[in-house]
Amino acid sequence: MLVLEDGTRYVGRAYGSQGQTLGEIVFATGMTGYQETLTDPSYAGQIVLMTAPHIGNTGANDEDMESSRIWVSGFVVREPARAPSNFRSQRTLDADLESGGVVGISGIDTRAITRHIRSLGAMRSGIFSGESYALSEGEQLELVRGGASMRGRNLSDEVSTVEPYSLPAKGERIGSVAVLDLGVKTSTLNYLAERGFEVFVLPQSVTAEHVLSLNPTALFFSNGPGDPAASDAHVTLLQEVMRAGVPYFGICFGNQLLGRALGFSTYKLPFGHRGINQPVLDKATGRVEITSQNHGFAVDMPIEGISESKTGFGRVEVSHYSLNDQVVEGIRCLDIPAFSVQYHPESAAGPHDANYLFDRFRDVVVAHAAAGAGDAK
Repeated sequence: MLVLEDGTRYVGRAYGSQGQTLGEIVFATGMTGYQETLTDPSYAGQIVLMTAPHIGNTGANDEDMESSRIWVSGFVVREPARAPSNFRSQRTLDADLESGGVVGISGIDTRAITRHIRSLGAMRSGIFSGESYALSEGEQLELVRGGASMRGRNLSDEVSTVEPYSLPAKGERIGSVAVLDLGVKTSTLNYLAERGFEVFVLPQSVTAEHVLSLNPTALFFSNGPGDPAASDAHVTLLQEVMRAGVPYFGICFGNQLLGRALGFSTYKLPFGHRGINQPVLDKATGRVEITSQNHGFAVDMPIEGISESKTGFGRVEVSHYSLNDQVVEGIRCLDIPAFSVQYHPESAAGPHDANYLFDRFRDVVVAHAAAGAGDAK
């Protein structure tokens, strides 16, 4: 049984592990990439519904894991594959869900639920199977409504690394990047290393003093779950490091935190952007990028014209915005070396349209270092 906060109920078949689970129900529109979705830490605290009707067709493998585990609170699909068929498959998706303790539901009208969420917005929900299925309707609904809301929720400490670790630069080393792990994905770290960065991955609890003591060439804030309005400490850290002149690049949650660091507010979207087919306009080039996204919050700033940072960082502008609903999808600072995007340029498991942003970050860092060397002379 899938139960929504407004009392709507859907009956299906148990899928994955059995029991009960609570979380905010959201839908992801990708036709492929279910394993990358499941292992994306940004989905912590959420029950994910896949709009594609057939899930699990290509099985599961170790290579496509974006982190060490499955993070979703629950999983909703229309038709799970009876038997996977792919040369890269090492096991079934069902087996991964069971071993990960992920409670799911299948054989359910996912189109109807998607339309319901689009009309009323993402809401608290729960999946009940096994012994929990026998609970009364009132008991199930009470459990759902007693669950945590995503608004005002800080989940960074649940998904971040506990201990710092590093990755060596691949090829010519151009410097080091301090990565604040707010739910970072493995492919993001690999792409940074491939651009010549020695990558220092840090727990979300570190201070600005600790970051600066590493003498990094650049700072990177990753994607992650939760409400950016509940991450004041991360905003303060970012402001202090940017004031020290360190170039910055942020994605997803890191975009929202840059917006806050510049003095803008954030707000919750009705049902968010989730999937690997989200169209975004790059204002500088006029090019439309099809992007991979997973966010339920956005930065509140005008998409046209140049704005002034309310916290003293000079002029800023929106660099990208969504063609579906004109939500801010990128920020560029004009007076300091800092920029961010709301989507996932590491392209897991989406298109590669935005992968160039890692090259742009490298160019910004190299140019900043060259300018600093010139000033020193």
